[in-house]
Amino acid sequence: MTGLSILDLAHVVQGATPADALHNSLSLARHAENLGYRRFWLAEHHNMAGIASAATAVAIGYVAGGTSTIRVGAGGIMLPNHSPLVIAEQFGTLESLYPGRIDLGLGRAPGTDQRTMLAMRRDHAAAERFPQDVMEVQALFAPRQPGQSLQAVPGSGLEVPLWILGSSTFGAQLAAMLGLPYAFASHFAPDMLMAALRIYRERFEPSKQLASPHAMVGVNVIAAETDAEARYLFTSIQQSFTNMFRGTRGLMRPPIDDIESYWTPQEKAQVQNMLACSFVGSPETIRRELGAFIDRTGADELMVASAIFDHGKRLRSYELLASLMPAFSREAALA
Repeated sequence: MTGLSILDLAHVVQGATPADALHNSLSLARHAENLGYRRFWLAEHHNMAGIASAATAVAIGYVAGGTSTIRVGAGGIMLPNHSPLVIAEQFGTLESLYPGRIDLGLGRAPGTDQRTMLAMRRDHAAAERFPQDVMEVQALFAPRQPGQSLQAVPGSGLEVPLWILGSSTFGAQLAAMLGLPYAFASHFAPDMLMAALRIYRERFEPSKQLASPHAMVGVNVIAAETDAEARYLFTSIQQSFTNMFRGTRGLMRPPIDDIESYWTPQEKAQVQNMLACSFVGSPETIRRELGAFIDRTGADELMVASAIFDHGKRLRSYELLASLMPAFSREAALA
């Protein structure tokens, strides 16, 4: 069946702190582990009051240390923000501490705004070097060769599995060329999903890490006992995306009864386009609509984001989704 995994941004909700958000991330990861989810990934974002996972490797270590079997990783590390050596050392350390459980997803977006890029001392040309930097990370995880003067310690020889992340066809082409698994960010940028999947599968070249293409697709899922309750919970992320267009990002807001009174028609159209790969409703609604989506995309794995204000209801949403796992019948190709 299609694998189910979780993408968590460690959302900071109104009335709570970043510490609360990170504690909730660990709580969710433990819940997901018990429910049979495959992976739990955290994402790198900077200078965002509502997201607590900026120090992504640290947050991954916290979650991995509090779980025992679920794979934990980055979805992802924005490689242009970092030296490949430093990332290889960080994730080599994580792999050394939690062997066989660490994933490293790599993206080329900055994960922030222009002002924060400057504060991070980021090189504006770094994104153009992304393919070379990915291969440098690969080389640093490979077994050390005779005469090799630069090595990641820990890291060398650990062969931490790499993923390429993307929201365009660029990442699809790179993942295919390098023979790496590919994760598409359709949970917020769905426009090029089908084109990227087609390119990835058509051009895939087998590698030591992966013999055949493995495509993970990002989706938003808000599951509740009824369609009406799920739609109500969904208004928190709808508000967040509306606020992003307004330039007023902040802490996650509680759900509201009438989203139509919150956004303008133009904002509604923009948000609905970005959240087109969202599945909101009762288990029966999710089963029907998400099943059709899996059939359409041929996704080997889903990376599920569920930005729900109330932590207990977020746990319940993932519990309801897990109960539908047998209904998603595609056989995943990657363990």
